[in-house]
Amino acid sequence: MRVSAKSDYALRALIEMAGRSDGAPVSAEELGRLQEIPHGFLQAILADLRRAGIVVSQRGQSGGWRLNREPDQVSVADVIRAVDGPLVSVYGLRPEAVTYNETASELQRVWIAARHSLREVFEMVSIRALADRKLPDAVQSRTSDEDAWQPH
Repeated sequence: MRVSAKSDYALRALIEMAGRSDGAPVSAEELGRLQEIPHGFLQAILADLRRAGIVVSQRGQSGGWRLNREPDQVSVADVIRAVDGPLVSVYGLRPEAVTYNETASELQRVWIAARHSLREVFEMVSIRALADRKLPDAVQSRTSDEDAWQPH
């Protein structure tokens, strides 16, 4: 799986919002500056997150962006789906919609298994967990294996 810049930036912006103890809105300019996200790109990301109901914008002098749901109710999977679509796709199709001839039919099962594995992690990790720097034990344990850190 390739994590897009769009997903990475969206998560970083949301972590920044969730880390504010007062819950006050934060401007796109400040989010971009703090997380080094290009302004135009961030505006498009925030629009996607707004359409998904993850953030809301507030106009006015003290306006900006804030989470629309509690940060523990927004998962990494929710964010990726909001800005990039399905967690796994095969040339633009969901794995269950792909068809193969008999000799390659097992590929579909591989794509579905990969999606299931990604869900196990991405749906378990919330924006709150990221902002608090406290990953669930099941995710933390996956990073304790030194092989997990090695490129293959």
